[in-house]
Amino acid sequence: MSLRIVFLGDIVGGPGCKAVSQLVPVIRERWEPDLVIANAENSANGTGLTPEIYKKLCARGIDAITLGDHVFKKKQIVQTLQTESNIIRPANLSAGASGKRWMCVKPRSEDGQEKPGEQDGTGVPGVYILTVLGRIFMNMPANDPFATVDGILDELPERDPIVIVEVHAEATSEKIAMGWHLNGRVAAVVGTHTHTPTADARILPAQVDGTGTLSVGPGGTAYISDLGMTGPHDSVLGRRADRVVAHMTTNMPFPFDVAEGNPRVQGVVIDIDTNSKRATTIEHIDLAADVTKPPFAQG
Repeated sequence: MSLRIVFLGDIVGGPGCKAVSQLVPVIRERWEPDLVIANAENSANGTGLTPEIYKKLCARGIDAITLGDHVFKKKQIVQTLQTESNIIRPANLSAGASGKRWMCVKPRSEDGQEKPGEQDGTGVPGVYILTVLGRIFMNMPANDPFATVDGILDELPERDPIVIVEVHAEATSEKIAMGWHLNGRVAAVVGTHTHTPTADARILPAQVDGTGTLSVGPGGTAYISDLGMTGPHDSVLGRRADRVVAHMTTNMPFPFDVAEGNPRVQGVVIDIDTNSKRATTIEHIDLAADVTKPPFAQG
């Protein structure tokens, strides 16, 4: 049996939210995913997430939401983090931080009902999702992401579950290292934060050293260094290009307002074998929104 997951890159501002509203139904029709996951830490005017936007994203077809270093930029999201089951903070923050370190999300049918569990031999299993912050070039202090993931894998209540790990990090090397560290131990490792899609989506192979000994995992983990951005692409990482260029060329302060042009949805679709709990395919998604149609243009 195969499980199909779509994971969307960082949703940025109103254009990103509108692109989700317009294109997630297209994604569901074309790829028929069991779950749609998205990083939404830039949804509220480019920085943070509010309870109102959280509810709208869920209503528009997002099954699970992750957050990164802007997790607490909107303090009103704290209660949502504490009470809702489909949203998580980075796992390697201080133990006293609000929110869950990991979540288990069950696929649902079109009527919103949870699909049967795999105990009957035919149902769809739940998917465990966790996010860790990188520590290279990142401003938000965080604990060791490698040790954090290892600890969470040991504490999960199921034996050999389906696990997706998001690495919200600046340095590509740190993300790639996490991919190899978890190769064969989780279904997928996906990178976010840089808002620029990378061309390295693949299933990691088993690595064997010169003596024939398995050195870095048995393979089967889907990997990509960055999912890209769900938001306005005629921009600098989602912000108005003229404002960013003016700041960088003059050193003068300018407001980095969210841009509007060329809204797109980017991410990946991953197929996972529910017997082996490992990935079989990963494909990059890049869809352009139609700004002449709702919700961009109200007819």
